[in-house]
Order: sequence, then C-alpha cells, then structure tokens
Amino acid sequence: MKNKSSILLFIDEETTPIASFMTPVKFELDTTRLVDGKHTLKIVSKDPNGKEGVRIVPFEVRNGPAISIEGLRENAVVDGVLPLMINAYGKGNSSEFYIEGSETPQSIPAWVWIILIGFFGWALYYLITYYDIVPN
Repeated sequence: MKNKSSILLFIDEETTPIASFMTPVKFELDTTRLVDGKHTLKIVSKDPNGKEGVRIVPFEVRNGPAISIEGLRENAVVDGVLPLMINAYGKGNSSEFYIEGSETPQSIPAWVWIILIGFFGWALYYLITYYDIVPN
C-alpha cells in the first residue's frame, strides 16, 4: 500500500489524532462526544513521497437542547427592563414526537396586526357605505 496517502484526523487543538486511515476512507464523526459549540476538524494528509497537506474545517456542534430567545438579539444595545421569552427543547427520541415544548411560542408580528386592522377597517367602511346607499 505504498501508493496510498495516509490521513490523520484531529479535533480542535488536540495533539493526539482521533483517527488514522489510508485513503480513500469513509468515516463517521461522532459529535455526541463533543460539547456544544464551535470546533475544528484538522485533516493532515501525507502522500507516499512524504509531503504533507493540512486542511482545517470549522464546524459547530448542537447536540444539546435548542435554546431560543425572543426579546433580545445578539449584540443589542439595551436598557431598562426587558421582557424575554426563552424556550429550550431537545431533539428527544426520534421514534416519538412530543408536542409539548417542541415549538417555540412567538408573539404575533406587527405586520399581521396591520393587515388585520386594514381588513376590519375596509369591512367597516364597506358596511357603512352599503347601508347609506340602500333606499328607505
């Protein structure tokens, strides 16, 4: 197997590789062993002549419960008291679906209120003009 390149896989800044292979290879990276957050996969390849190549692939792990927040955006400048709505839910068992807590409740957007007010205003205008036209 002198014609094949070898590959070493590293996670983050570890000095010990998580795996070593001869190319080509199919590999399953188990992210359940990693903490949620940003990580890097470093791939070091060595060809049969001894030359090395390095590729670093950044990725983010989200195995834990998803957390959503309404009422505060990232890097926002705020003051006073902030009403926040926070929800956290996990993926759970893929064979069962839980309605409770699986969706994040959100307030009704302003554009929906504008459309509703416009529609009811138009309906009220239509009713008023309809009853003014009907002869007695």
